[in-house]
Amino acid sequence: MTVSAIAETGASFDDRTTFDAIIIGSGIGGLVTATQLAAKGAKVLVLERYLIPGGSAGYFDRQGYRFDVGASMIFGFGKQGTTNLLTRALAAVGESIETVADAVQVQYHLPNNLDIKVHRDYEQFLQELATKFPQSASGIRKFYDECWKVFNCLNAMDLLSLEELGYLTRVFFQHPASCLGLVKYLPSNVGDIARKYIQDPEVLKFIDIECYIWSVVPADMTPTINAGMVFSDRHYGGINYPKGGVGQIAQKLVSGLEKAGGQIHYQSRVTKIVTEGGRAVGVELANGKTLRAKKIVSNATRWDTFEQLLPPAEMPSKERKWQERYQKSPAFLSLHLGVDARVLPEGTECHHVLLEEWTQMEQPEGTIFVSIPTLLDPSLAPEGHHIIHAFTPSWMSDWQGLSPTEYQAKKEERAGVLLDRLERIFPGLNAGLDFMEIGTPRTHRRFLGRADGSYGPIPRRKLPGLLNMPFNRTAVPGLYCVGDSTFPGQGLNAVAFSGFACAHRIAADLGM
Repeated sequence: MTVSAIAETGASFDDRTTFDAIIIGSGIGGLVTATQLAAKGAKVLVLERYLIPGGSAGYFDRQGYRFDVGASMIFGFGKQGTTNLLTRALAAVGESIETVADAVQVQYHLPNNLDIKVHRDYEQFLQELATKFPQSASGIRKFYDECWKVFNCLNAMDLLSLEELGYLTRVFFQHPASCLGLVKYLPSNVGDIARKYIQDPEVLKFIDIECYIWSVVPADMTPTINAGMVFSDRHYGGINYPKGGVGQIAQKLVSGLEKAGGQIHYQSRVTKIVTEGGRAVGVELANGKTLRAKKIVSNATRWDTFEQLLPPAEMPSKERKWQERYQKSPAFLSLHLGVDARVLPEGTECHHVLLEEWTQMEQPEGTIFVSIPTLLDPSLAPEGHHIIHAFTPSWMSDWQGLSPTEYQAKKEERAGVLLDRLERIFPGLNAGLDFMEIGTPRTHRRFLGRADGSYGPIPRRKLPGLLNMPFNRTAVPGLYCVGDSTFPGQGLNAVAFSGFACAHRIAADLGM
């Protein structure tokens, strides 16, 4: 039965069926886990609470516009090396996506009229920075070159489960230098590396926002391993937008899952992870049905997993310690805009970051992120129009306790403030509006099923790199976690890594 047929008919499964793995949620991490296992011959079922797959990498249609739920700055679609995890995940189940390369990762609009483009060409990017900061040119090159050392270590090996001794032993003997190189960087953060080479406080602030736009924390709290991947892969594999929108990634993974014999069931909200003798053995759905599996994988956040799907009072001590180290990041206030194409002058870049005051970078609504995917794929909007997705960090606490009237009024008031700020880089934006839909942390929680609408975990304090980030196995036997709450963290390529690792670990545990 096809995915569409399941969604339309509400097909059910025999309660006596036992799957090799049930995956809760069809975010990219969950789908990569499912497809990797299905490709190995496992009997896999994905349960998705919504109507379509993808989670934060989903989409929605409005009045001729196809909007991405999240950002459109996509890593992982390179054609060489091993860090092109989205390309590899699709290929494993016989799928591929046509992509459009972006010559510039992002254009920064920063305090003191600091305007910088991160060009795909590495030397061009360094030259632009050197022109802005000539006294720090040597240190800037040394810093980004060191990030390349991390990337080259990662790119030399298959990225699978760091919890599986056989894999670690094999990869160490195949790539001893790369493994030892990564061990060196595991306990370090970006700020530690940057200050080795750079003293100019404004350059260090630039490194902060280079980290913040994907880690939601400054350089001192961003693991060097992650930065090595992001700061280098944008020049190696590049930023590539999937034609048809980001939602195509999940759609293609689902197609591949089905071809490999796996199944997905929509409008199937899991309300409980079933345990017997302390071991996860199944899930209970909102309709009361129980489904069983040898392994259970949660693609929900760890807060949702251990505070909602399992009894909070029985939370393992390891999870309590993790929550002492990490907290929920903010969610986002999002503006999904349809605009007259004349608003955007020729040469406008696809991705922008706007910040007027350095002191506001981490504050709610301080930094504005902008994606304009129709500059890469015009088919997503009606002719003569573009999509602008503008979003900024926002906390759930600021949106609670409001009546429906107050909630709507606040949405419109905050949207007006953001639009006025965006006029700085897009003059005439207000006058050129054709469509606007506003999303808040409450929207993210409702449609994505994420605790407080959070983007993912961030450190409560400075931690030693990735050493405290949990892997896929949990303290509950038979239960695994995948996605941005696990190593290596947020971002589509990162959660794909998590999916590869989770599937590898489960396959080893199943003896496959």
